[in-house]
Amino acid sequence: MNIDDFGKDIINKTEGKVDSIYFVACGGSLVDMYVSKYFLDAESAKITTGLYPANEFVHVVPKKLSKKSIVFVCSHSGSTPESVNAAKVAQGHGAFTVGLTYNSKADLLKYSNEKIVYEWGNEEEVVNNPMAIMLRLTAMILNKVEGYSGLSEMEKGFDLIDTVVSRAIDQVHERTINFANKYKDEKMFYILGSGPSFGHAYGFAICSLMEMQWLNASAIHSGEYFHGPFEVTDKDVPYIVLESQGRTRPLDERALKFLNKYAEKVEVVDAKELGLDVIDDSVSEYFSPVLFYTILSEYRKQLSIVRQHPLDVRRYMGKVDY
Repeated sequence: MNIDDFGKDIINKTEGKVDSIYFVACGGSLVDMYVSKYFLDAESAKITTGLYPANEFVHVVPKKLSKKSIVFVCSHSGSTPESVNAAKVAQGHGAFTVGLTYNSKADLLKYSNEKIVYEWGNEEEVVNNPMAIMLRLTAMILNKVEGYSGLSEMEKGFDLIDTVVSRAIDQVHERTINFANKYKDEKMFYILGSGPSFGHAYGFAICSLMEMQWLNASAIHSGEYFHGPFEVTDKDVPYIVLESQGRTRPLDERALKFLNKYAEKVEVVDAKELGLDVIDDSVSEYFSPVLFYTILSEYRKQLSIVRQHPLDVRRYMGKVDY
């Protein structure tokens, strides 16, 4: 898969005349988009952006949606009804739709101006997963529309990230096993994160723990922890802290300092310790969630083994009408 070719094609077809970029999906696919939306908020002076659950996008269409809009719609199966409908609505408003899916025969592709069928299955090769693809394409589009001084560093980051992830998997192997054995009987987890990584704190809570393990979980932004949520902190409550690389790391460090004083069940996943600091400081924060996705997948895998609860077991999803 040549992402450069997709980027050039999107830029050529839209003639670079873009004033808004929207990210639309459901569940884990929506989580994959969080970093790209965050990146635009942080780096763009001209482009309007928004992150939408697909069914909300359909019911509350952004007024600015037009032929100058790009709408990324992602669905792993390519058949999620809400996402397919969202792509149809986007096209109906003249927007340029970019559909991403693992399924080359997906319904989503019928309503996609740019069709991207990504690879899946190798956790050590993340540059071709949807999160990384969308981040890279977004950076390319931003550079075309208004210029982006960090593009070269971003490209170097993509050259390095697979090596970082592969080494980090080996580095956390024993600790993920220990985590699973220690917390196998817990019923509730709080996940803390900040910056572009907060999306994955949310994703690990709703997808990995709630959906795949039927455990109660809640994501808490590290910057909001001291504005209400820290009142439930005690020695019997498990916390997982995603310690990012980048500008919001002090938020995570502040929360962790408090947790280390008043809590006992604290698991830290530190992007810097796992090697992300080899990527330039000006862009490394945007690679934190790419790293966290794979590493937290190792945590959920070991938890599923110890709990004897396979990750693909469901009781409602695809089983009953909803």
